[in-house]
Amino acid sequence: MTKVNNVNGAEALIKALEAEGTKVIFGYPGGVLVSFYESLCDSNMIHILTRHEQAAAHMADGYARVSGKAGVCIGTSGPGATNLVTGVATAHMDSSPVIALTGQVSSNIIGDDAFQEIDSFGIFMPITKHNFQIRQADDLVDIMRKAHEIATTGRPGPVHVDMPSDILTGELSKAVKIPADINISSYKPTTVGHPLQIKKTIEAIMNSKKPLILAGGGVSIAHASEELLEFAELLNIPVCTTLMGKGCISEKHELSTGLTGMHGTQASNNLIDKCDLLIAVGCRFSDRVTGKVSEFAPNAKVIHMDIDPAEIGKNISVDIPIVGDAKRILQDLIKQLKKQKRKHEELLKSENTPENSNLNNFNSNPNLNSKFLDISEWSVEVKKLKEESEKELSVTVEEQQNLEKTDKEKIEKIEKIHPKVAIYDLMETIYDIDPELENTYVTTDVGQNQMWTARYFKFKKDALITSGGLGTMGFGFPAALGVKFAKPNANVISISGDGGFLMNSQELATMAHYDIPVVAVIFNNRALGMVHQLQSVLNNRQSQIDLGETPDFIQLAHSYGVMAERVSNSKDLKETLKKAILMNKPYVIEVMIDSGHAVKVVAPGANLTKMIEPENKEPCSEKILFKDMVSKL
Repeated sequence: MTKVNNVNGAEALIKALEAEGTKVIFGYPGGVLVSFYESLCDSNMIHILTRHEQAAAHMADGYARVSGKAGVCIGTSGPGATNLVTGVATAHMDSSPVIALTGQVSSNIIGDDAFQEIDSFGIFMPITKHNFQIRQADDLVDIMRKAHEIATTGRPGPVHVDMPSDILTGELSKAVKIPADINISSYKPTTVGHPLQIKKTIEAIMNSKKPLILAGGGVSIAHASEELLEFAELLNIPVCTTLMGKGCISEKHELSTGLTGMHGTQASNNLIDKCDLLIAVGCRFSDRVTGKVSEFAPNAKVIHMDIDPAEIGKNISVDIPIVGDAKRILQDLIKQLKKQKRKHEELLKSENTPENSNLNNFNSNPNLNSKFLDISEWSVEVKKLKEESEKELSVTVEEQQNLEKTDKEKIEKIEKIHPKVAIYDLMETIYDIDPELENTYVTTDVGQNQMWTARYFKFKKDALITSGGLGTMGFGFPAALGVKFAKPNANVISISGDGGFLMNSQELATMAHYDIPVVAVIFNNRALGMVHQLQSVLNNRQSQIDLGETPDFIQLAHSYGVMAERVSNSKDLKETLKKAILMNKPYVIEVMIDSGHAVKVVAPGANLTKMIEPENKEPCSEKILFKDMVSKL
């Protein structure tokens, strides 16, 4: 227990953060936070001065996702607070434990429309797990302890703490003790699955012929990857994943069928359609996963394990709900199943004793199967679908040689890489350096770059960090910087499109300023590729997707003092990425990719088996100069 006395609110806040084990804070100062930043000078905590508060929130998010600890970000009152909103909302949708601290005007002028005043408390309420506004300095330590407890337990999520300036400068009236543990009477997450529901689950599994596991981000959050793999291997049940669940088991494992949903693999989407039992672990059943809800897993009984009871039955009907921690539930299931399997083996052994082996008494129990769970026919079907899917996902000769060029590229002899080939090149190079992905993290932005990565990159060890729920462009690069502070010895690579990278490209200054060794890979097709292909699917008209020829990303990186190279073929991409990773310095790699290639997609609201491939079309140029717009103004 830590004691805090004879200090002001800002100093108490620093002590409270230190007591929680906070090592790094990502933020941007402002007038009402002067006392906090002054007190920070006497702390051993690291502060990273980002170039925008949104990036600070994304960095805290990236830090939280791989460290398991709360990531802390801070912004000043008014615009500082509103700039944090997108990053906090991203963390909220993906259940990431971020503590967002915001400055506020003095308590006595709240409500007066003071300079840089805004209702931060109201704004953050719908995008946080909990929300505090500190009313007196003596409450500050207790609130910070509660904030960390709420953010990191149960279903993790962001917590917002609003701090009026007079609270930070005000003296504590008494010595305050920081307890090692705290009891929040109204907050008691259920972690242990109900025994009756466990029993029902086992019965459903044993009666199934076509079981399938759907693993979501909750598996990674609960650190339940080992248990999930043991559970799947124990029964030989195939595993498909949501975007947030990618890598919770190795996608190179024979039981893995890959991503499911809107951009899922042919195997996973068809298996969901065919299964008779769907065992969902830690997933939300979002529209991106289910497609047309009325046709989702039409033949299946559904088991849903989740620590958040609000998620169960929210989007689809559930036959057997289990509220609890995924790791603990899986452990209980494994324990019970192993016990039953031993009994089954003992029965088999007794059936095969010499006295029961004569012809007249052979197999005296006709209901006793030689296999504990006989799903052999299903396994054959799964294998066939996987083989077909792998063939579809593999790189063709045409793609490798990039023969599908646009007329302009053929005429001008422009060399570019097919995006599928680029992902395979990245994956091959990363695996060459770290074969088990024990020490590697890949972050993505949102758009085609994200879905190319999700479809073609085979992950393991929870190595993928992405924005799945909110779908935030600009997330990948700053999140990678945050990941690096959580895992300083890891290889960290961010993958962005040119559109997404530009949304937080100012963080090149942060990367250069602190010499943060992250490799930023930019897929440059000079377009908003995902919007382009959606327009092609929905109405075949193109509007506002051409990003033009600027900026020159190499010169942009160089202007910040960051090394950068442009590549346009596989050989150069592999060599440059390997060099950049091993160099362990800030590095930007611009990958010139074809602008016309689309990601296979299930149209919004359609059956998961109805996947289409949008026509590969080069975005039309929409460049109209200002002088030509004047007549319309």
